[in-house]
Amino acid sequence: MATRHDYTKDDIRNMVEQENVNFLRLMFTDLFGTVKNVELPISQLDELLDNKIMFDGSSIEGFVRIEESDMYLFPDLSTWMTFPWSAEHGKIAGVICSVRKPNGEYFEGDPRNNLIRVLDDMKKAGFTSFNIGPEPEFFLFKMDADGNPTTKLNDSGSYFDRAPMDQGEDCRREIVLTLEKMGFEVEAAHHEVAPGQHEVDFKYADALETADKIQNFKIVVKTIAKRHGLYATFMPKPLSGINGSGMHMNMSLFHDKGNAFFDKNGALELSEDAYHFLGGLLKHAKAITAIGDPTVNSYKRLVPGYEAPVYIAWSASNRSPLVRIPASRGLGTRLELRSGDPTANPYMFIAALLEAGLDGLKNKIKPMEETSRNIYKMDSEERVDNDIESLPETLKDALDELAKDDVIKNALGERLLKGFNTAKRLEYDSYKLQVSEWERKQYMEHY
Repeated sequence: MATRHDYTKDDIRNMVEQENVNFLRLMFTDLFGTVKNVELPISQLDELLDNKIMFDGSSIEGFVRIEESDMYLFPDLSTWMTFPWSAEHGKIAGVICSVRKPNGEYFEGDPRNNLIRVLDDMKKAGFTSFNIGPEPEFFLFKMDADGNPTTKLNDSGSYFDRAPMDQGEDCRREIVLTLEKMGFEVEAAHHEVAPGQHEVDFKYADALETADKIQNFKIVVKTIAKRHGLYATFMPKPLSGINGSGMHMNMSLFHDKGNAFFDKNGALELSEDAYHFLGGLLKHAKAITAIGDPTVNSYKRLVPGYEAPVYIAWSASNRSPLVRIPASRGLGTRLELRSGDPTANPYMFIAALLEAGLDGLKNKIKPMEETSRNIYKMDSEERVDNDIESLPETLKDALDELAKDDVIKNALGERLLKGFNTAKRLEYDSYKLQVSEWERKQYMEHY
């Protein structure tokens, strides 16, 4: 598995010279999971390495007020990479940065800094790492003559189809090759269920490294798609009547003795820690949904009939519940949460998952009984009898659940929580004011 590198400043200088790097891209992530960057000429390399690069934080939504705008970008040298595509004026190197205050302290509104804080809580609880294996999906659309995305999909393929049905095959292959050049270990890449939909799975890593990789993954997918004349989108439900794009999160917790979720003598070979962590995930699932499915459009995906989970339950034998236990055991023992989508801020989403699980461990929360039946075939009475509740149906419902859940609120911290809640309620209020084409077709001629 590709791991982070312990690069020194001299290592960075040598790579810059060897790889003909002329520009530096300093990357960080805003409140909404969007990668932001400050680009510098290579002449500023020493300033970067000495943590002297400043930027105006008030220009980034959800960051700081105008009167406290000066912020510093401290590079995490372990994330240094040279982008493997050529540029007209030389290559571009990128590094992920921590947003710091003028006094050098971590800025609480930086989602990456917040995840580091939650990981410190995990270590205080006696664990060494939280491993995440994501499964992000995306759509490829054709572009018009002006380079703008259309609603025309690039193929009519389905699950595991190959060319000629899968006309995104060449694009997907180049995405995989580019990712591997950047240190990703790609485990699988294939056409997904819906036309024009694809999935690329890369090997698990610790939580912080995985969140960084998700952000770099999105950059690669969009860049390579454009080179093929296609537009890649991680929008959860770009078209009606077909499956949406999710981002399943496979997770496992480790301590000094190995995988804390594995117990050869336990029920289903799962440890008490695994069951308590699972109990925490299920207890806080409604509030987690606000973070893992953070857009109005996310809830067009979370509906029955399109494989996305709707009900709060777990199983080792079927894929209809919220949490699945994949068959692998030993080091591969893990829980798979299936509700999230790729619009989620990965740093905030992973922090919420970990905080929920740690609460389950701390308070020894037991999950409900396993659900072996297909939940979609149960009626409402059967679901009540089996203690199966539903996920929130709208962004507003999810935000209301978040407001009631102190554990998940703590996972974000006061600053991120306030900015996220304010922005997302405004987003939902703006959505409510819109009149859709469906409404005009449904009502205009009838009333």
